[in-house]
Amino acid sequence: MTQATSEDARIEQFLRCLTTQRNASKHTVLAYENDLIKFREHLGKSADWCKVTHQHIRGFLAALMANGLSKPSAARALASLRSFYKWMAREGYVEQNPAALVSTPKLAKKLPRVPTMEQVNGLLDSSLPENAAFPTRDRVIFELLYGCGLRNSELIGIELDDISWSNELIRVRGKGKKERLVPLGDSASVAIREYMSERQHILDTRGRNCSALLINLRGGALTTRSVARIVKAIAVAHGLSPDVHPHTLRHAFGAHMLEEGADLRAIQELLGHARLSTTQRYTQLTSAHITRVYDQTHPKAR
Repeated sequence: MTQATSEDARIEQFLRCLTTQRNASKHTVLAYENDLIKFREHLGKSADWCKVTHQHIRGFLAALMANGLSKPSAARALASLRSFYKWMAREGYVEQNPAALVSTPKLAKKLPRVPTMEQVNGLLDSSLPENAAFPTRDRVIFELLYGCGLRNSELIGIELDDISWSNELIRVRGKGKKERLVPLGDSASVAIREYMSERQHILDTRGRNCSALLINLRGGALTTRSVARIVKAIAVAHGLSPDVHPHTLRHAFGAHMLEEGADLRAIQELLGHARLSTTQRYTQLTSAHITRVYDQTHPKAR
């Protein structure tokens, strides 16, 4: 077995471990694979990965950023290498993880922009644009993204059996296939019930069966790309910023609940955050909102 072949085999082993043992999503596995392929190209096919040092990895990151890669993307590439070499050390291929000695590129702390409660409620309380292809389904998309704080991938992963009408709960599959139960609000419940008859009509017309809650007009399961397109089109039609995407509504869910006095731990559970520090970003969002309101309205601030 040549050196290049052995490295390919280790990458395959590592990616298989990500999928089977860590329940990583397809998106995560693909991102790690791309990062490792770039690193292999940087080192050269004849290089021995077991002899890689932290200097090699620093050189790789410097080359990425010199070629225009953003700091967040470089940080993700470093995370991929840290995870890979941690696995290599555990398997006995290397004695220590060289990537652990490399500092993560400093990232600017950017807070996500979220629409106000008035903007979101105005959108949800109004009629959808006339050119909306499937209005009842599109309303369900907005009600679940904002009303339940779901990720785009979680939204399209909801199946009919995940809805417990008696308990008014939805079973959601989050990152790492971790499941959580999220309350189904009255507005979302009404929207889903109104959508179900049209959903069934499409499936009957197309002669198809589909377990996914959200379907397209052909009777197939909706994709994350389609959800993003639908959210942006409807948001822009209602005067919101063109950079609105599904995750914007998830951010709005967390920020608005905090503004209304919800407990941070409860928001963490509802959003499915593994760490409270992730949820605490919403305290910064609400502080920024309060400061903006003060600057705009208080006589002494002008």
